[in-house]
Amino acid sequence: MPTPLVSSFPAVTDGYRGRMRFRDRTHAGRVLGARLRGGYAGSADLLVLGLPRGGVPVAFEVARELEGQLDVFVVRKLGVPGHEELAMGALASGGIRVLNDTVVAELEIDDEMIARAVATENAELERRERTYRGDRVPVDATGRTVILVDDGLATGSTMRAAALAVREQEPERLVVAVPVAAEQICDEFRADVDEIVCALTPEPFYAVGLWYEDFAPTSDDEVRELLARAAAAPAR
Repeated sequence: MPTPLVSSFPAVTDGYRGRMRFRDRTHAGRVLGARLRGGYAGSADLLVLGLPRGGVPVAFEVARELEGQLDVFVVRKLGVPGHEELAMGALASGGIRVLNDTVVAELEIDDEMIARAVATENAELERRERTYRGDRVPVDATGRTVILVDDGLATGSTMRAAALAVREQEPERLVVAVPVAAEQICDEFRADVDEIVCALTPEPFYAVGLWYEDFAPTSDDEVRELLARAAAAPAR
């Protein structure tokens, strides 16, 4: 059975095979925010980072619930040439580059191969940065409590890359929080972050989208609008 959701924001119960599901990403963010409220609401220097695109609507609601600052955290996985699904590192907001030295050494990936992968992914990362942030600089996570948010975890590879990148900024505490994920994936994160919060861990899991009534793609315009709304909110 899925892990129970927070009672103040009940999930839809007439969905896939009668299981509990979220109405949409807004609903999922409110559930997740309520789940996090006891430990993080009103925390000094709280920073909520949403992974684009689908994680941003969830993160917006989490940040509002916890009275934290919201920003987008753009991350691009560096795939092994010819086996791009396997990560050898990541690029992230703020010029951060992380390499998995074990993967690089075992697969004998040379500097030229790394440079080509970095050039390709960096171009896309910069495009997304300009699209979402404009002239605003990335928020510094150093010494802060950081909550990384996405709309769910399937393999967890993108979130793992994001967590590694944020660690490079030396936050005081790093939390990964998602509305839904496979229990095994949540367990795998416990060694990488200070806390992992998965509001719903259905078994069998299948895919993130199955646990939403509405899982329509999030647009770039929606991401920009939510970030602008968060930036314009009065300081708390």
